[in-house]
Amino acid sequence: MREQTQTNSAAPGDRLIRAGAIVFFVGAVATLVTVAPLLLGTTPFPTYMFGLSMLMGVGFLVAGAGVLRSIAAGRRQARAASSASASPSPSR
Repeated sequence: MREQTQTNSAAPGDRLIRAGAIVFFVGAVATLVTVAPLLLGTTPFPTYMFGLSMLMGVGFLVAGAGVLRSIAAGRRQARAASSASASPSPSR
């Protein structure tokens, strides 16, 4: 039982943050690979560059959603801890 709680102890938004970072990184690398020939002047501006920038934007938004989810979970935990400490315990 203890091992199961340790494996699931990550913050709720960690997976979203990781996924968003991966998508953003893939978009950034693809953009850099595409921009290199453009800077050398060997190819015209490809229209799929807009798609690559959209990919980076989606990655940024997913990571941001993960951050907001982590913040919300932290606030919930803080609220629960403060309400638990404020309530008097029964003295029996």
